[in-house]
Amino acid sequence: MAYDIRMVKLVSGEIALGKYDAETDSLKDPATLQTIPTQQGVQMMLMPFGYPFDSEFAGSISFAHVLFPFKNIPEDLKTKYMEACSNISLSSGGLGGLNLKNPPSGGSGASGLLFGK
Repeated sequence: MAYDIRMVKLVSGEIALGKYDAETDSLKDPATLQTIPTQQGVQMMLMPFGYPFDSEFAGSISFAHVLFPFKNIPEDLKTKYMEACSNISLSSGGLGGLNLKNPPSGGSGASGLLFGK
């Protein structure tokens, strides 16, 4: 099933990603995007919206609370979001992206996902 992944800036100033639900005009299973400055530049951390009190990607945010919807979302950010929500690693280009020697452990995305920018 293909999801309409959207990234928005909320009236609170937070940046959120989620699966857009046209029926309810809301983002389902929202995640928050945090930027972390490093000596190499900036890294981004993707966490469940309710973290640290809620470690699952669940709930919804009404579009009434959206200040700005981003037009372009990087594909790797969409992929990381889907991986975090489903705990399934999405690879591009066949089986080349599978890491069979060190498989990821199950669990929630509470610790977040870091990736360089």
